[in-house]
Formats: sequence, structure tokens, C-alpha cells
Amino acid sequence: MKITATPLEGLFEIYPVIFKDERGYFFESFRKEDLLSQGIDKEWVQENQSFSKVGTIRGLHYQNEPHAQAKLVKVISGKVLDVVVDLRKGSKTYGKVYSKILDDQNHNMLFVPEGFGHGFSVLEDAVFSYKCSNYYNKASEGGVIWNDPVLNIDWQVDTPIISAKDQILPTFEEFTEMTKGGL
Repeated sequence: MKITATPLEGLFEIYPVIFKDERGYFFESFRKEDLLSQGIDKEWVQENQSFSKVGTIRGLHYQNEPHAQAKLVKVISGKVLDVVVDLRKGSKTYGKVYSKILDDQNHNMLFVPEGFGHGFSVLEDAVFSYKCSNYYNKASEGGVIWNDPVLNIDWQVDTPIISAKDQILPTFEEFTEMTKGGL
């Protein structure tokens, strides 16, 4: 695997080595020792999968302590624009956004550490999968509204499909005030 640091500390892009021949392809989608080589030492306790139609936006979500989650995210089929925002109190990149297209051609992944808001927009119908370092806890969930004017995220969709829950999340400024400066 090729693991590359991003401008946001602790956030990594991961590209597997893909072996292709006349039968199809093969790659290792998870290899603990490769992650450990970059200081990523997580026990994955839950794996989630969703299907979303083109135009869907999910996020921006996070889990509060003590149920905060690191995530290892990838696309099984289709294409998404994966989006993260640094919500870590005191971080040099607090409030900074990073996005990357994940798809079923490159089979690339992102490692998203605890303390980040996470979401994605669906550019082609997609099956999305992610490992979590902690169990989901409904009482600990939170988020920032997808169309926040401060974050100004270009989700690359014209007519977004958004859940009722995601439409009423706080703005980034409200989040910062509520959390006294972040997670």
C-alpha cells in the first residue's frame, strides 16, 4: 500500500497495489502492518456499509468522546467525493476542509482520525464502506451542516439529496460556540 500524509495532521490517503490480469484484479484492502508504519494503530471494532444514489450528501458527522471514532473509508462500487473537516480543539488546521474522490477504479481509501467531521457526496451510485475504531453511540453523535457558509464546501452535486437530520445540523460557528472551540 502507498500511504500518503495530507495537509491535515493525522489524515492519510491510502492507495493499494492492484494486480490486474485477464481474470480481473486483486489487492489487499487492509494490512495492519502498513498502517502501523505510519503510526496508525487502531483496533477496528465495527464496519458499516451504505448504498447511496447519485446526488446524495451524507454528513458532516462525528462522534463525541468517549465514543469518538477513527474511520478507514472506501468505496466498493461507484464514486464519491469524500469530505473531512478538522474539528479538533487547538489543532493548527481547525476548520480546514480536505476532500478526495474515492472510487472503484483506484480503490483508494482515507484514514480519518478521531476529531474530524466526515461526509461524502455521491457522484455515481455508490456502495460505501468504513471501519470504525469505536462502536456507534446515538447519544454521542453530532455534526455540522453540509452547506455551511464558512466551510464553503463544493460537494460537486447540483441537486443534493439530504436527510432531514442532516438538514438541521448546526453551522460551524454554532458548533465552535457549543463545544467551546472544538472536540
